[in-house]
Amino acid sequence: MATVLTARRRIGFGWLALTAVAIAVYAPLPYLGSPLSEMGDSGLASHYAAKPPWVHAVLYTHMVGSGLALLLSPAQLSAGVRRRWPVVHRVLGRVTAVAMLVGGAAGAVLAPMSIAGLNGAAGFGLLAVLSVAFPVLGFLAVRRGDVTAHRRWMVRAFALIYAGVMLRVGVLVLLPVVGEFETAYAFMPFGSWVPNLLVAEWVLRRERRAGPPVPAGAGVAAGGVRSG
Repeated sequence: MATVLTARRRIGFGWLALTAVAIAVYAPLPYLGSPLSEMGDSGLASHYAAKPPWVHAVLYTHMVGSGLALLLSPAQLSAGVRRRWPVVHRVLGRVTAVAMLVGGAAGAVLAPMSIAGLNGAAGFGLLAVLSVAFPVLGFLAVRRGDVTAHRRWMVRAFALIYAGVMLRVGVLVLLPVVGEFETAYAFMPFGSWVPNLLVAEWVLRRERRAGPPVPAGAGVAAGGVRSG
């Protein structure tokens, strides 16, 4: 039974890591390859192309910050990385946390301009606030020596960052059903991250009931994690 559970966890982690890295690398490419004004009628691009240049800068900042956090998070979730290369784990943890803060802050600026209107402003705005709050709470936890609380906050932070994956998956799934990009996108300001966070909380609660926490190194490091 333990072997089956271990295999399931590895498969689950592999899927999370693969999709996170794929979206982190692929999603920004169309935006970084050409100006928004030259991308034509491509949903978000055409929406933001009409905004002032400073909004474009904030959009790119959000994509780079959140994309970098999404790219690095699988390494921070890996117990093997922490066990074998603790210094790398700490350094990448700080970079990941800063990227989350930058991406979240930029997302907060963009939320009121969302193509999804008030729903987008509320959903993406709350996502942005929590994307800043959770890494900060994780950092404060590890600074006071509470490694367990640190890991839990950073697992929650990853659930939020994974919204970048779920946003795109959700739109692709809904688009054939609703027929329009804007309609499909309107479901995702909350749909891209609330389910992730609920699953993360469910997993963390199961771990509490099961006894000792998951082996050290399974979380995202914000400012250095002590062994234990």
